[in-house]
Amino acid sequence: MKDISKSFGQVHALSHVNLSVEPGEILAIVGDNGAGKSTLIKVISGVHHPDSGTISVDGVERHLRSPADARNAGIATVFQDLALVECLDVATNMFIGQLPTRGPFVDKRRMEADTRHLLDDLGVTVKSVRTPIGMLSGGQRQIVAIARGMRAGASVVLLDEPTAALGVRETAHAADLIRSLRSRGAAVICVSHDMGFVFEVADRIHVMRLGQTAGVRKVSETNKSDIISLITGVRRDDH
Repeated sequence: MKDISKSFGQVHALSHVNLSVEPGEILAIVGDNGAGKSTLIKVISGVHHPDSGTISVDGVERHLRSPADARNAGIATVFQDLALVECLDVATNMFIGQLPTRGPFVDKRRMEADTRHLLDDLGVTVKSVRTPIGMLSGGQRQIVAIARGMRAGASVVLLDEPTAALGVRETAHAADLIRSLRSRGAAVICVSHDMGFVFEVADRIHVMRLGQTAGVRKVSETNKSDIISLITGVRRDDH
């Protein structure tokens, strides 16, 4: 993203934001409420169109005017609400919008086999891919949503608060899955309020404040105090 700005009436949600993430890298986006994180996510995912600036994927400039444009550009987004249909089973949720067919019928057998193969490959424990999503734990649902993005062959995976509703064990599993995305060469962008999680999984941290970039840090070269100072705009030596 280069020089991205977005306003809603008199509110400048984003102002000249530059953001980059490399293949095989996890970039965390952090910031206080109202910092511009949600707008940034929606611009990357094609929900909002920026007023100015450019977005490029793999060196090719893209005009993301809809979520479909983002998906076609290789960007998979897992929003906090997951967008899963609780009354449908795991396999059907995995293929929503792209149901495989055999003649005039949905190819349920292929859908279930492909889903089981992907979940096994990711080390995801789901007893049956015929299980309704509503019967799964929060962590399992999160992982199914991430796996759905991977199934589409995305080169950029965007995760909005992936651990917000998860317990300790499920958070650890989500961290492992996010690392596996990195190991597969995906560029991962993760929005999170959980500083412990951010420092555990991220390679770099992009800090937003008041719609602008407050700073970008390598995890290996910073600490939580530095990041919190960037988020709040108050340096520790200002006291």
